[in-house]
Amino acid sequence: MGREKGTGATSQGKQHFSHPHNLKLVNPTESETLSCNACEKPNNNNKPNFYGCNSCQYFLHENCLNAPRFLDHSSHPSHPLNLFPIPTYSSRSYTCKACGSNGNGFCFSCACCEFDIHLQCASCPSSILVDKHPHQLELLFGSPYDDKDITYVCDICNVIMNRDSWLYYCAGCDFASHLQCASTPEVGVFPIQQRSNPNRYRNTIPNPNATVEMINSVNDAHERLMAAQLESQIAARSRQAILDSIDGPSRRYSYY
Repeated sequence: MGREKGTGATSQGKQHFSHPHNLKLVNPTESETLSCNACEKPNNNNKPNFYGCNSCQYFLHENCLNAPRFLDHSSHPSHPLNLFPIPTYSSRSYTCKACGSNGNGFCFSCACCEFDIHLQCASCPSSILVDKHPHQLELLFGSPYDDKDITYVCDICNVIMNRDSWLYYCAGCDFASHLQCASTPEVGVFPIQQRSNPNRYRNTIPNPNATVEMINSVNDAHERLMAAQLESQIAARSRQAILDSIDGPSRRYSYY
């Protein structure tokens, strides 16, 4: 099991909403592989900061631990995405709208739209350079063609692509690539999520008590929003379960 390291404030660990115990900086042995409960990826030497609770065998990469609780993402502009530590579906898994693969760890989710994406997919860069193509590839959130029925393949692995999944694309060369073929998606550093403040330009003296009250108010509102979305999703699951028990489960098809 990973050995805890560090002294002083570091040894006290960090708190995270997904786990009841403090998570301390750990130092896995060379022969030991620990998996992050958030992104489900192993620790590696390139990212030494790995936090965990040894007694519960619960571990998080530092970037996963620092992921924001909510995210405004251009792939889903209609609603903010909330960070959930476990999928809210009865199957305890979800299908990522970005890459099309299943996930059991953390996800950014819009419960009312049933929109879920991996942490690592949410932090994919908007453009990328790959050694398989001379030009920069841009991140797209679906088919690059006006005719959405056109079938196309990944120009790196030559496999037919899911027309609803994200891709990297060079429009000038009509070159397309799966996310995972263009790079190995990893959880990066998310931009700070800021909410607009209509009073930020007023010439007033800051009030520390008012600032604390505002922060608490925003946090309470966010928790209420998450609870409402989760309640709505659970209710929808219950209705679907009742319909399935009467008519049988509906079939769902996917293609890649």
